[in-house]
Amino acid sequence: MAGDLTCPDCGAVYEAGPDEPWRCACGHALEFTERPHPQGDPLPLRELDTSEGLWTFFEFLPIEPHVTFHEGFTPLVDAPDWDAQFKLEYVFPTGSFKDRGATTTLSRAVELGVDKVIDDSSGNAGAAIATYAARAGIDADIYVPADVKQSKLMTIQRADARPVRIEGDREDVTAACLDAVEGDAVGADQAPYQTGEGWYASHAWNPAFYAGTMTFAFEIAAQQGWTVPDAVVLPVGHGTLFLGAYRGFTLLNEAGIVDEMPRLLGAQATGYAPVVAALGGETAADGDGETVADGIRIADPARGSEILEAIEETDGDVIALDADPIETALDRLHRNGFYVEPTSAVAPAALDWYREAGVLDEDADVVVPLTGSGLKTL
Repeated sequence: MAGDLTCPDCGAVYEAGPDEPWRCACGHALEFTERPHPQGDPLPLRELDTSEGLWTFFEFLPIEPHVTFHEGFTPLVDAPDWDAQFKLEYVFPTGSFKDRGATTTLSRAVELGVDKVIDDSSGNAGAAIATYAARAGIDADIYVPADVKQSKLMTIQRADARPVRIEGDREDVTAACLDAVEGDAVGADQAPYQTGEGWYASHAWNPAFYAGTMTFAFEIAAQQGWTVPDAVVLPVGHGTLFLGAYRGFTLLNEAGIVDEMPRLLGAQATGYAPVVAALGGETAADGDGETVADGIRIADPARGSEILEAIEETDGDVIALDADPIETALDRLHRNGFYVEPTSAVAPAALDWYREAGVLDEDADVVVPLTGSGLKTL
């Protein structure tokens, strides 16, 4: 049975159900009351049955696997030109790492008896939620920017979900989506209950999504013989993979499976760098503030304070990159056989910057996720 939700800030507890609030009355994001840990020592990778994909780590997850394509355990491959390892997150069923959160989020929706889900997205998360909703037999409305990439729009439509195109910036898309989620009714304690057109399957707010993205860390540890790298370099929009990595490595430490944390080093796009601004870094917009990295055009991350906490706790950092190094890295990736979308080039470009700045030693063991397929750029 689906677990209840709690607010780590004020301690409020909310009963699980299809009309549960999507955030606390105090404004803080909610979490599961349960934080399960596995028992005993983990098996070495060669003895581990990975046929269930990321659900191999079910003992860490407060959700049952109701909706799955056995996604996960993406390849971890050497990238000699970068002196790093790339984790190929673009080989998921819908072509991006967002499938990690979609399988857990739709599995929870099934547990709650949800009839319809709603999400807002720049494209990849919406495509993933729509696809897994189709697998679950649940209706889905996906709110997207009016200029969403055609390939991502078609993925949503072909999964028989309803795309709702919204004019304006990414924040306008979220606002329109929340209007549909909340409807007219609000709970007596003023928590934003989901009493409108559907259950908010938000990749930014819903804790079920982060239960999925934290499996990224479990896989890396297993693929490296139950050790952790010196650093992981990631793109940061809402921070779903960045926070997933932090949560996953934290749980591995709490379970006694590993005894250290990797540094989490992120990158945002100039013009969309609120985390960098909070850290006092340079955020000057590139031209009119547009970026080739459309997947991280987020001006106000839903869990910004949590991203800052993860940076502080791991001796990490986040920088802002303009278009030139991202485009250069994208071309270099393509010429090396990694056919990814522009947002995937942000982290490799950041890796170069961190090394040149002396933040990372030349011989540091670094993992970089390549987050989305180049087939989604049309």
